[in-house]
Amino acid sequence: MADKSVPDLKNLSIASNGKSAEKSRLVVCFGEMLIDFVPTVAGVSLAEAPAFQKAPGGAPANVAVCISKLGGSSAFIGKVGDDEFGHMLADILKQHNVDNSGMRFDKNARTALAFVTLTAEGEREFLFFRNPSADMLLRESELDIDLIKKAAIFHYGSISLIEEPCRSTHLAAMTVAKKSGCLLSYDPNLRLPLWPSADAARSGIMSIWDQADIIKVSEDEISFLTGGDDPYDDDVVMKKLFHPNLRLLIVTEGSEGCRYYTKQFKGRVKSIAVKAVDTTGAGDSFVGGLLTSLASDLNLYQDEKRLREAIFFANACAALTVTQRGAIPALPTKEAIQRFISEATV
Repeated sequence: MADKSVPDLKNLSIASNGKSAEKSRLVVCFGEMLIDFVPTVAGVSLAEAPAFQKAPGGAPANVAVCISKLGGSSAFIGKVGDDEFGHMLADILKQHNVDNSGMRFDKNARTALAFVTLTAEGEREFLFFRNPSADMLLRESELDIDLIKKAAIFHYGSISLIEEPCRSTHLAAMTVAKKSGCLLSYDPNLRLPLWPSADAARSGIMSIWDQADIIKVSEDEISFLTGGDDPYDDDVVMKKLFHPNLRLLIVTEGSEGCRYYTKQFKGRVKSIAVKAVDTTGAGDSFVGGLLTSLASDLNLYQDEKRLREAIFFANACAALTVTQRGAIPALPTKEAIQRFISEATV
């Protein structure tokens, strides 16, 4: 069956230092990196949690690590505090062969923290400590322009759009990437408590919507962004979210898999059933899996069969990630994914 095929990633090569020798392989991820504190037991409030497990996180950084663990080439651009957590995060990227040369350290602000509560089903609630955190203070003058120009894909979320100066820095980085011929990849990654209001979140997320080549969005985010429209209605998706310059729109549906939309075709790809322990990082793992495939062939989205194979692989990345706690610690290797798919499809 088409939705159980696996993309051939054997041709994805990286140099011995973890960096690709070819521009066409590199994915540069821009935005926040932080420390997640996850309860050691599920289904309790923050106050009831007996202890927390420290885990590196932040959606763009998660995507960068996922790509590297899958055999691709990635880099991260963002800012952390000049503190022990910040340097720990930079070291974690280095350990995972992610190019961290675009990271900056702020002596006057701390690395962001997030306490993440888990329900019995592995769903999350967040309590953020950013007042302000270092990631919000990245300035345009601190951007590694040369690193962005080397990328084939430039990936980002919306949290970096919330406050200045990071918002202007984000927009400047997108401009550089677009002029350099990068594909722009956008995962809104809605975190409503971080925005001043729901209206601010909606307008902020949509303010750059029409510039992306690839967008990954969840069902809940569709409902939010469209003011309550049915996220399962193809007409809603195509008329309100599929802008003229978009090449690929992915709608994730959790354990059910996802839908895909291009100008030529649309469809659905199922996932692999697992028992979820922690859904933290699932969407980032999906994006990492998809961008790893796209980085090896930037025109992959034009071939529906190959696109479905790549999406199934990305679904498997997300499914395996939710079987462990934390984000980066749970991200799978290419070998683990291939073994997981092989066992699940026998």
